[in-house]
This record gives sequence, structure tokens and C-alpha cells, in this order.
Amino acid sequence: MARSLGGARNRECRLNKGPVISIVEDDADVRAATESLVKSHGFDVRAFASAQDFLRSHSAEQTACLISDVQMPVMSGIALQAALADRGFRIPTIFVTAFMDESIKRRAMDAGAVGFLYKPFNGNALIQFVHDAIRQGGGKVT
Repeated sequence: MARSLGGARNRECRLNKGPVISIVEDDADVRAATESLVKSHGFDVRAFASAQDFLRSHSAEQTACLISDVQMPVMSGIALQAALADRGFRIPTIFVTAFMDESIKRRAMDAGAVGFLYKPFNGNALIQFVHDAIRQGGGKVT
């Protein structure tokens, strides 16, 4: 019996070999909408419901750009960015949040974020940040 490549269980198996964009968002509707938007621009997308799911997946090695919510249960997007840095990964990150907090934005940007958007965000702005992130590059720091 043939297996579907489009199912949620097969997110790691993609035919598209373009840059991998990982999305970490605890709100299922926002995650699905963001995933759809980014896929519609031809990117290979992996979506995760939590920072812990992303870290357990070992997807950081393939991720060209990370889009992360700031405020999530257990581990925030800012804490995820720090955890990745502690593991030697410098992944260009775009943060999205529903809460306007300039100190958090400043902290994220000072830590190397490529962009910071407030929900509801403009899809074109997000895609422009994704292109900026890919140009910036990143990966494992050795």
C-alpha cells in the first residue's frame, strides 16, 4: 500500500528539496495558516506545536529559517533561541507574538533575530523576512 507524503506523520519526508523553514507555534490555527502561507511560496516546511517538539525532532540541522511564537507554554520562543545557541546553532529566527512588549522584541533582536512581527501579521512581511533569513544563512557553529 502506498504511503502519503503529505500527512502530518510524514513531515520529515518531502519531495521539495528547497530551504527548510521550521515553524514553532502552539496555536494550531496560526500554525496551520503560517505553514500554508510559507508552503505557498515554495518552501519545504516543518511545523511543531512546541519548542520541545522542535528540539526533539533534530530538525535544527536542516532548518534555514525558524519562525517561532514568543509566548508558548513550558518554553518560550526566546528560550528556544537561547537553547539552540547553547547547542551551537545559529538559525536565522523570525518571532511572532500577540503581545506588544518592546523589551522582549529588543532582547530577541539583540540575540540575532531576523524579524519580529505582531499578530495578526502581514503575510508579505513574513515572507520578506524569510527571504532575508535565507540570505543571511546560519546553521551549526563549529
